[in-house]
Amino acid sequence: MVFWKKLFSSSDAVNAAESTRLKEDLFNLENNDSSQPQIIFSTEKDIDFYELEELCDRVGWARRPLRKVKKAIEHSFLVVSMWEVTGKKRRLIGFARATSDHAFNATIWDVVVDPKFQSRGLGKAMMKYAIAQLRSADISNITLFADPQVIKFYQRLGFILDPEGIKGMFWYPD
Repeated sequence: MVFWKKLFSSSDAVNAAESTRLKEDLFNLENNDSSQPQIIFSTEKDIDFYELEELCDRVGWARRPLRKVKKAIEHSFLVVSMWEVTGKKRRLIGFARATSDHAFNATIWDVVVDPKFQSRGLGKAMMKYAIAQLRSADISNITLFADPQVIKFYQRLGFILDPEGIKGMFWYPD
């Protein structure tokens, strides 16, 4: 269990002050000018599934049945969405969710950021926000599954590959 302690004791982990700042749910793209786009984080589960599907299309993910996506979101412990807000108009530009045993463990799923908003630190901010939300719920063991092309992104956030020789196992139907 040393891995789990190391993951959240490093200086790069979300500290209490940063957690408080992230809970304010606001990250400005440019400045405080109200005519400028802003990025808003939300933990509301009321997501437009068609808008989420369009976001997933923009990153090239395979389509999934909307009834299953709806069920997955309804049964998630945490849902984080990221919105670009300009005036009264808002657009979904990021999404992640986590399942949990509500005591010790959570697994983050379906992390997606609109390609037009990648490489700006917004994915990192969204992940830190999600981790802060999970930590504030006293969840200490946070895991995720990552495609090879994004492993370095998660490593920069403090996630570690195959800690202490633990091997994940999968069962898939034939």
